[in-house]
Amino acid sequence: MKWTIQAVGDGSIAVLEGVQEAICDLPSALDVIAATAFEMGCHKLAIEKEALAESFFDLRTGLAGEVLEKFVQYRVQVAIWGDHSGYASKALKDFIRESNRGRAVFFADSREEALCKLGQPASAR
Repeated sequence: MKWTIQAVGDGSIAVLEGVQEAICDLPSALDVIAATAFEMGCHKLAIEKEALAESFFDLRTGLAGEVLEKFVQYRVQVAIWGDHSGYASKALKDFIRESNRGRAVFFADSREEALCKLGQPASAR
């Protein structure tokens, strides 16, 4: 996996990019969470969309719910960046919109936007 750490404000954000399907099931998600929180000491992760299995974006599989629930449980904020406009699912579009209103999971169009969302204080969102 290609990991970097980005300093933002007074904190740091782990960045995972350039990896095809690093998260394809719950065990692989837990590996990413462990690497983020315990190996890198970060509680924020920006992840490129391509690092997620395509089944993640099909809400009927339940993968997105399972994976994102674990991020929340382990208190790792996550921003997923990439082009999400190609998905026709109304449920997915609603899910993305609702996630972006919260404090734990964000969807962004670019790496820079993902880092910005994770770097903002909760009161600024």
